[in-house]
Amino acid sequence: MTVSRPPNPVWRSILYVPGNVPKFIDKAHERGADCVLIDLEDSVQPAQKPDARAMLSDTIKKVARGGADVAVRINRPLRMTIPDLEAAVQPGVTALFVTKTESVQHLKLLDEVVTDLEKQRGLKAGSIGFGAMIEHPRALSQIHDIAEHGPRVIAMMLGGEDFALETGSIPNDESLELPKRLVAFAAQAFDVPMIGILGTVADYSDPEAYRKSAERARRFGFSGGTCIHPGLVAALNAAFTPTAEDLAYAQKLIQADAQAISEGRGSFQVDGKMIDIPVIERARKLIARADAIQRRLQRK
Repeated sequence: MTVSRPPNPVWRSILYVPGNVPKFIDKAHERGADCVLIDLEDSVQPAQKPDARAMLSDTIKKVARGGADVAVRINRPLRMTIPDLEAAVQPGVTALFVTKTESVQHLKLLDEVVTDLEKQRGLKAGSIGFGAMIEHPRALSQIHDIAEHGPRVIAMMLGGEDFALETGSIPNDESLELPKRLVAFAAQAFDVPMIGILGTVADYSDPEAYRKSAERARRFGFSGGTCIHPGLVAALNAAFTPTAEDLAYAQKLIQADAQAISEGRGSFQVDGKMIDIPVIERARKLIARADAIQRRLQRK
């Protein structure tokens, strides 16, 4: 069965912004994030959630002024999800980050509501994607199904703080690496971008350590990361952008491959290393990624 989904986004950096704090909202467009994630969940106290929803139309316009995509993190349980969807399904929203995603059925239920709202509001059907946030260990048994069959899924991530809470563990590089990589394998199996770093997003005191953690995540195939402090956006953008050296080497491989093909050879050496099909495909993907990032920057 083919699942209808919006195109995969190019998000190196996702900046969380509390949905009810004007001083953060007003500056978010200046931070250089590829996506601004307006939070209606944990950073907004229950009594303030109606205000955050009421502000949402203006908030979306403000945070998008610098060219960033806009996403909204919604609440669970369902009685809180529905008013969030009523507020968030509107022009300018690229995705909804679905907290505590546990099954395809959960996403199908939300898809039904979002589809109806898109129709009512004159939006293109299926235009708003879902970011599936895995936050409970029982959801790990469902991640491949979610990645393959979840409607609208254009990103997956592990909610590290909630996952650590549910497992009684301390959120750090050691405790979160395994579940994050399991979610990544599921996402990568079905061409869904995996978002995150191989640690916790709560500690923003050391940008250099954050960058190194993000670079390590990139080496494991992660597509981008999230941060709660604007000072970390540049670190994420740098970590998830192919370097000039990597790009030059990839182009060198492509040129050498073309020469080998013209000579009827399927494998060859570059700089003393054996090069074959997987290496060339990896080079092509890196170049495509760099091109996609450049197109995204040109839109800003």
